[in-house]
Amino acid sequence: MRAEIQNVVDEIKQGLALLRRHLDWDVSQKRLLELNNLAEDPDLWNDPQQAQKLMQERQKLETAINGYNKANQDLEDSIELIEMGEMEGDADIVADAEATLINLLAEINRQQIETLLSGEADGLDCYIEVHSGAGGTESQDWASMLLRMYTRWGEKSGFKVELMDITAGEEAGIKAATIMVKGENAYGWAKTEAGVHRLVRISPFDSQARRHTSFSSIWVYPVIDDSIDIEINESDCRIDTYRASGAGGQHVNTTDSAVRITHQPTGIVVQCQNQRSQHKNRAQAWDMLKARLYERELQIREDKASAEAASKTDIGWGHQIRSYVLQPYQLVKDLRTGVESTSPQDVLDGALAPYMEASLAQRAYGTDEDAAVDDLV
Repeated sequence: MRAEIQNVVDEIKQGLALLRRHLDWDVSQKRLLELNNLAEDPDLWNDPQQAQKLMQERQKLETAINGYNKANQDLEDSIELIEMGEMEGDADIVADAEATLINLLAEINRQQIETLLSGEADGLDCYIEVHSGAGGTESQDWASMLLRMYTRWGEKSGFKVELMDITAGEEAGIKAATIMVKGENAYGWAKTEAGVHRLVRISPFDSQARRHTSFSSIWVYPVIDDSIDIEINESDCRIDTYRASGAGGQHVNTTDSAVRITHQPTGIVVQCQNQRSQHKNRAQAWDMLKARLYERELQIREDKASAEAASKTDIGWGHQIRSYVLQPYQLVKDLRTGVESTSPQDVLDGALAPYMEASLAQRAYGTDEDAAVDDLV
């Protein structure tokens, strides 16, 4: 076996050992057996909420165990094929098996990242809010680019993406927008994107073709379900209604169907206009407010548990997390992890996995002082 492939095999074995340790193998298998027995109990669904919770746990545990078993079997099969191919002098068999091993290593790395998604809310759907910063049309155009980027990321990741609210810019772009991303671990992945994003480019809105720097902020919070009880005193909230509008400022209806709720004790503001019915928009806005308050509580807990400012999602305007440079050179660089790409268009088309994975790993394991990056590109 070639030295390069032997290194791949060694990395796969190390990855499998870490996955097995993380699963606490014997405990996980015992728990899965218990859940399988519970699933056969006809009285289980007498409590639908508890039953659903147990079935979700079962599915997650079964997927993790089956994934480990399949990877372990693929490793053994590939090693055998390489040995057989080398004995028979069949280069095609060897090449196919080596390709399988390289792909398997990538899959093991992905599974290891998945194990980091074990936070209280990581498995939930999420809302992603985009807000343009100072800078008028240029900043609003950048906000619309970010909205597209996260929409594309969600779609490519197999999530369902729904536009909840959008406020168009005066000339181009958007002032703000909110999307809902639905799917397993949507919040766990997207939470790493909260913060300020910086764009450097030659502005298409500048007649003198000068270089401009723009900022937009991203806020991510989980969609909570009925099992999470968040109490809101309605007397603490101000509810405003207004006419919904689409891109370009065109009214999508002629009644005050859009709803804005301001939670006065915290200053949190949510709004929804994706339904034609004010009643439906109001209900959705209440759900969004509950989700924001829940995310705030999670953040308070995280702040108490961790002194690392880099891991906080409550980020001020002076603390950008990523720079996107389109001119005079092309580079997207994460200022927390140092991950970078010289293909900004791929990133803006939703290729965010390397950035999210590195940020999740940093949250879990911390970062070396030598890996620190400059505040600006």
